[in-house]
Amino acid sequence: MLGMNYGPDRDPLENLKRPEVGSISVYARHHDYHEVIKGKLKTLAGQIVSLAKEGDAADEQADVKVFVDTAPVMEKPLAGAAGLGWQGKHTNLVSREFGSWLFLGSIFTTLDLEPGEPERDHCGSCRACLDACPTRAFPSPYRLDAGHCISYLTIEHKGPIPYEFREVIGNRIYGCDDCLAACPWNKFAATAREAKLQARADLEAPRLAELADLDDAAFRALFSGSPVKRIGRDRFIRNVLIAIGNSGDPTLAEKARALLDDPSADVRGMAVWAMLRLVSLEEFSRLRNVLGAEETEPSVREEWAHANSE
Repeated sequence: MLGMNYGPDRDPLENLKRPEVGSISVYARHHDYHEVIKGKLKTLAGQIVSLAKEGDAADEQADVKVFVDTAPVMEKPLAGAAGLGWQGKHTNLVSREFGSWLFLGSIFTTLDLEPGEPERDHCGSCRACLDACPTRAFPSPYRLDAGHCISYLTIEHKGPIPYEFREVIGNRIYGCDDCLAACPWNKFAATAREAKLQARADLEAPRLAELADLDDAAFRALFSGSPVKRIGRDRFIRNVLIAIGNSGDPTLAEKARALLDDPSADVRGMAVWAMLRLVSLEEFSRLRNVLGAEETEPSVREEWAHANSE
């Protein structure tokens, strides 16, 4: 098991105080970590095989295979058993040297290697990560309810995001770092040294007004080489519209209004929610009487109906 530090060079939560921009999780502000780490793991695996052939294990079959969050490998408990750190109360790995900012990768091999010493739990009575969670996604220490996690909701969840989570999502448009950033062990964290893990300037604090204009081609171009690309334009714009609805900025209503006619039902539905929060009731009623009456997609009709009940 191996880890690579991706520590940020500034407060990862500073964007949460800027409603005009979107907040992207630290790990996704740079090149796709899968490719960065996989290349390094393959190099290291090759070196292990070469050393094995030269040493006492020369007669052993030296097969290797690498994984980076790409197979059903229990990376966090394995990393704890290998001594890289321990699983904190937020269920993520914590390192005494790097805090919470670690990517994990694994090399599977047929070689008989000496195991590392497991790391013990150093969380003690601290519950900073649990208390920091905006959606209260931890029913108890060391247990995560993924259905309440903003990272799950903004990345993995398909379709409309449940109403009860939309306000607390704030301007988080891809992932969430709150529980990681709250960990006191981050006082020992260091900034990532790998050049490809340095944040892209255009992804540090992207403006919502510009993101809302992205069509599929522009989305793919902007997020080329980024893990954000894998959720697709429609799901991403859904997230942007939640942030727009939470911004309290009526000047962004024009952006939401333009997306009421979007081909994607997920986008149209969230545009309805954003408009309800940004325009007058008179203006919203006018739109509902025209666009709401023409809507055929059940999920979007539900958004118009829900708005009518508020």
